[in-house]
Parts: sequence; structure tokens; C-alpha cells
Amino acid sequence: MPKLTKTVVDAEQPGTDQRLIWDTELKGFGLKIFPTGAKTFVFQYRTPEGKSSRLTIGRYSDALTADQARKLAKDKAHEVHAGRDPQGEKKARRSALTVGDLLDLYLKSDKFAGNAESTKAIDRGRIDRHLRPLLGTEIADKVTSGQVKKARTAIAEGKTAATVKTIARGVARVTGGEGTANMAVRLLSAAYNWAMEEKYVKENPAARMKLSGSGTRDTILGDADDYGRLFTTLQTMEDQKRIRSAAADAIRFIALTGARRGEATGLRWQWVDLKNGLIKLPPKAHKAGHRTGKPRIIALPTEAQAIIARQPGGEPESYVFKPTKGDGPLSLGNAWPAVRDEAKLPPDLGLHGLRHSIGSQLAMAGASNVELMETLGHKQITTTLRYIHFAERARSTLAERAASMAMAGLTGKTEKAPVTKMRKKSKTAA
Repeated sequence: MPKLTKTVVDAEQPGTDQRLIWDTELKGFGLKIFPTGAKTFVFQYRTPEGKSSRLTIGRYSDALTADQARKLAKDKAHEVHAGRDPQGEKKARRSALTVGDLLDLYLKSDKFAGNAESTKAIDRGRIDRHLRPLLGTEIADKVTSGQVKKARTAIAEGKTAATVKTIARGVARVTGGEGTANMAVRLLSAAYNWAMEEKYVKENPAARMKLSGSGTRDTILGDADDYGRLFTTLQTMEDQKRIRSAAADAIRFIALTGARRGEATGLRWQWVDLKNGLIKLPPKAHKAGHRTGKPRIIALPTEAQAIIARQPGGEPESYVFKPTKGDGPLSLGNAWPAVRDEAKLPPDLGLHGLRHSIGSQLAMAGASNVELMETLGHKQITTTLRYIHFAERARSTLAERAASMAMAGLTGKTEKAPVTKMRKKSKTAA
């Protein structure tokens, strides 16, 4: 038997049957020659249990020379010497559950099915456009927290950004960013937690990830001027046909009611009761409903009722805010940034910030925890407390401003202000 070199491999001709030629230098290293003329390098060895096993290294070509195949065979020989089974491990990898498989199972689970329709649509997008491209081929039980961290960084830096075709809207622009990265990791963690309960995996590599805030949760509309610019801009853009009326009204509706974006864009006529001025979302149509099993009631101020009343009617299951095309709900992803920028609102103000604006303004007006929970549809008091804390910080700032004049007098840094004579009240003044 010769040493398998390029000259030897090239000289070997196919026969009527496939045959093996073994290398004289490296035990177990061989060349399989097929009747078709194809030539493949193999490595044969004994497993730790003493069974004979043969591993295919690869087909002889410009991409895999005899010398390269020999080096790979030596590496496998070292693995065998260390008590490993290269072929067994290869088969195990092929049959092992990948992250992509795990996510597919999660999408078909009762756990996922219990989410609101808007949540499911967004989560499918995060899986298909961020998680699957970055981690989908990895073995689910082998993924480390370091890999999850690397994937999160890639999403945050926009490395998964793309423009993809969709059935419902034609194209979707995937941008990534800090907020998207955090939500993608939370979704991955939820999928792993479910997989652990179902005994598919043993650990959750995303469980201990420390996620930074996106900064948008504390950004709100501060005063009537902010709201004024928002509503004026919406009207201007609508009049100039730069935003669809349905999209403009959906944004107005969120700003007036504090509804979640998905609750607004996914709103159906069968849930609307204009006679009593309210909306009754079934448990599966809002975020907390799949946990509590209870509907969410959204009270409608007069202007919000008018917004809904002017929408084109439809079947009970039709969307109130009609989408451009397709079967899915209305999309506000492109409309909102344009409105926000033109209205000169904070650049990190998300649509969810309109919801937080309502909660924060209510808290500063003295609303109780129960009132806030009822208005915003929260399940846990801890979620509502952020608005109480915001109000406390705001009151502290107001107190500093209110005391500034007195503090200036206390430190002797006042300047003489012009004397303003008060006009005497008439006798008939109330």
C-alpha cells in the first residue's frame, strides 16, 4: 500500500466496483474510489467501546488536497486517542436539537399561542430576522451565554439590518438597535424557559444576561405644547397626503388613551362599544390577558370616540384602523419616526412613550396605583410603580423650581425686580 500523495491519488483509476486504498504512514487514513471516478478520503478507527467506525473526511478536489486530508485525519486520530468518537459526535450533531428547531417548537406551543396576536406577529419577526440568522444552526444545549451576548451585540449594532420582502406589506425594514436587541434576548430566554419545562434542554443561556435599558421608557410628552405639536403635525401630514388617515388616527388614539401599539393597530370592531364609550379587549388581545385570563377595558374620552366613529366600518372581525393591504394589522413603524421628527419631539420617544406619557401625567395628577393599573391594563403593581416614581421625581424638580426664589433671597443673591402695581379690583369683581 502506498503513501497517499497527490501523485498516487491522481494515478488511481476507477473500476467496476468501489474500492479502498489505505495509507502506509497514517493508520486508518484511506482513499475510497467510486466507479464514477469520484474519490473520497476516509478515516477508520475503533470507538472507545471497541466498535469499528469510518468517518468521511471529504471529497478529493482543489478545495481538499491529499495533504489537507491527511492533516484532518491526524486531528481525528488525536481525538480517538483522547477517548472520543468523531463519527458518533457528528451523528449526534446532525440529530441534535438546534436553536432553530427549538424556536420552531416554541412557535407551535400552547405557551406561544396564548400571547396576543400583535405580540405573536412581532415575536415571529424577531425570530426570523434576528435570532434565527445569528443562532439558528447552533446546537441548543451547547449555546453559551457568551454566544447570546455576541448575538445581542450584533443586533444592537445593526448587523442584522436588512430590507426583506413580506406578503402583507411588500417590504419590511429591519433596523436592529438596543431596544430590539434586548427584546430579542428576552424572547430567546422565554423560548428556552419553555424548552426547559418540556425537557428539551437543561439550561437557559440567556437567563443571566444583563440587559441595558433602551432609554425610551423614560421619555414622554412633557406638556401641552408637546401634544399640540404632535396633533398639529399629524393634521398637516394627513392634509398633505404624507400619512394615511388610518395611521394618523391610530397615533392619535394611542396618545389619547394610553393603549399599547398592538392594542390600537389590532383593534377589531367586535370589541368596540361606542354607545358606552369603551373598548373590551378579550384576554388574548392584550399583553396581560394570557396570564390573567381577564379582558381589558379601555375607557374612551370623547375625542377618542370620535376618532373611532369616523373610521370606515367593516365586519365584526375587521380591523378598526384599516391596514394598507394584506391580512395583518396596520403598521406604524415607518409613519411614527417621520411624525416624531417633524413635530420636533425627543428623538428617543417611541410610540410606547405616548402610553407612558398618559401614565406619567396621571401619576403627577395624583392618580392612585389602582387607578393607574386599571387605566393602563397592568397585571402587576411593580409595573405601575415606575409612574409613581416618575411623578415623585417630577414633583421634586418642581419643588426645586418653586423654592429657587426663596433660596436666592436666603443666599443674598437677589436682584431688585421692578415694582409691579396691582390693579385694584372693582367692587363688582367676584
